[in-house]
Amino acid sequence: MARYRGPRLKKCRQVGMVLPGLTNKVALKRPFPPGQHGTRRKGKQSDFKERMVEKQKMRFHYGILEKQFRRYVTEASRRRGPTGRILVTLLESRLDSVVWRLGLAATIPGARQMVVHGHISINGVRTDRPSFQVKMGDAIAIHPKSRAKPFIQAALEFAAGRVRPSFLEFDPALAAGKMVVAPEREDMPFECDPQKIVEYYSQQI
Repeated sequence: MARYRGPRLKKCRQVGMVLPGLTNKVALKRPFPPGQHGTRRKGKQSDFKERMVEKQKMRFHYGILEKQFRRYVTEASRRRGPTGRILVTLLESRLDSVVWRLGLAATIPGARQMVVHGHISINGVRTDRPSFQVKMGDAIAIHPKSRAKPFIQAALEFAAGRVRPSFLEFDPALAAGKMVVAPEREDMPFECDPQKIVEYYSQQI
């Protein structure tokens, strides 16, 4: 499974903000782009650069490579409704993102590892695809065979103190949660303008 394995804070510095799905850091110690000339890069950004940065924010946060991200944008454009809002719904409904938002992992890469290793079930069925689309009403739970593992117990303790978005419910005692409504643009955990992403791809799809 292709995914980014390099330094995560470097990606955060590229877009000028901490991406909560990528790292659990609170702030950047060096809030300027990486590289030898990072501190000298000033001036007004072009419209193209602004759109590209918004695209990179979302792509880095969810841990998606360019080809797969383009497919999400294409799918969002095919559906009825505002493309930007549909794109957010598709990405926030990914299983790895939902597991992270439930508080079972500190980052989306951590949640992805839990899913790939078979520790998560959907409606009672073990699921190992991080890109699985969770639907409204789906029950997300720790697989029964995994609940006794020490790191799962630590994850449940961590989840008990997490603040969750309104579209999710979670019961630490049952190690299970549910998507009660579809996620919306307002549920995103960081500042991003999906419309600029749609504009970035408007000539490509």
